[in-house]
Amino acid sequence: MSSSKLLHKIKSMVLITSSATALLGGYCFYKNDERLFDYVLMPLMRLFEAERSHELAVKTCKYKILPSVDYKDPDSLNTRMQNIFLKNPVGIAAGFDKNAEAVEGLDKIGFGFVEIGSVTPFPQSGNQKPRVFRLIEDDAIINRYGFNSDGHETVWKRLQQLRSHQRYEGVIGVNLGKNKSSEDAVKDYVDGVKLFGPVADYLVVNVSSPNTPGLRKMQQKDTLKDLLVNVVKENLALDLPRPIFLKLSPDLTDTELKDICGIIKKKECKVDGLIISNTTVDRSMILHSQFNNEVGGLSGKPLKEKSTRMISEAYKLTQGKIPIIGVGGVSSGQDVYEKIRAGASAVQIYTSFAYHGPPIVTKIKKELEEILKEQGHQTVQDAIGKGITYQRKSWFGLF
Repeated sequence: MSSSKLLHKIKSMVLITSSATALLGGYCFYKNDERLFDYVLMPLMRLFEAERSHELAVKTCKYKILPSVDYKDPDSLNTRMQNIFLKNPVGIAAGFDKNAEAVEGLDKIGFGFVEIGSVTPFPQSGNQKPRVFRLIEDDAIINRYGFNSDGHETVWKRLQQLRSHQRYEGVIGVNLGKNKSSEDAVKDYVDGVKLFGPVADYLVVNVSSPNTPGLRKMQQKDTLKDLLVNVVKENLALDLPRPIFLKLSPDLTDTELKDICGIIKKKECKVDGLIISNTTVDRSMILHSQFNNEVGGLSGKPLKEKSTRMISEAYKLTQGKIPIIGVGGVSSGQDVYEKIRAGASAVQIYTSFAYHGPPIVTKIKKELEEILKEQGHQTVQDAIGKGITYQRKSWFGLF
């Protein structure tokens, strides 16, 4: 065979192989194949710096460059948070879609609800880069974004467009934050309630991010009481008041958590739910990754047990009367089930989505569906708080 014919044959084989590979890859992408994402696409994303990968992920959701999802949520996954109906209990946590750019894409992936933000009154760029670090060996992420936000006005316009022109009916939560340079933090949150109430299904008072100086001090008893009195008052002035959720730090002491649960029961401070928890600054757990000493909030698997324990304590302190959204280390149906048994009505994911992409959502839901069946639960709500045990006291209260 002449060299020219051999070269032509090799080129043809390469073209055929490349075409077949592209077709197979396209088919696997379209079918939301978990292996394609875990072994090809997500490792490719990790070739980019972490924040750049985050930006690309938001863009793919924004422009709906997404795989098809054949899985239909069964009735067993339906649940409620106060008067909010959820088709399934798996939401995307605040911090992924900070500026309400990708809501419809996230809904298409199969999330039961989408929480955007944190949103600050005025645009701000956040902390200096680099500010996001992958801890791959630990299935974790450390971030110190610092509430980078397009600001109230821009984000409100996007949500208004979604609601009024695109007729979007999915559940949207708006996570509210304060500007770093703000001289009146209470006003920042009150303004957020007033503006976003008409376009959100629920609102979140986020006073627990570790990346804004002084923010976590707003969880202190007197400061929190003053904040919630004003937030609740503004919410009740809306034509249609929205459920208010309070997002807490996992680094609270038992006494601090008890104080907060006491405050939120008071009529003038009464919130409609808790989100447990935000990221942690605790590094007492053993971490193996290169960036384990970076400053910022740690999310992912190392946070799982800590957040689940806190959910359980908060559920007991509130007698199960206040819905809880569980966040921290959720990457499987079993993780969701554990948080639900600890008292969560729904959960949110972030880190597992960053590492595994869209297929993780369907995977978690399928696993949860099977677990509920195996455990004899008709719905998610049947399992809420079923893992809680209360300490018994003697009849005369001395032991």
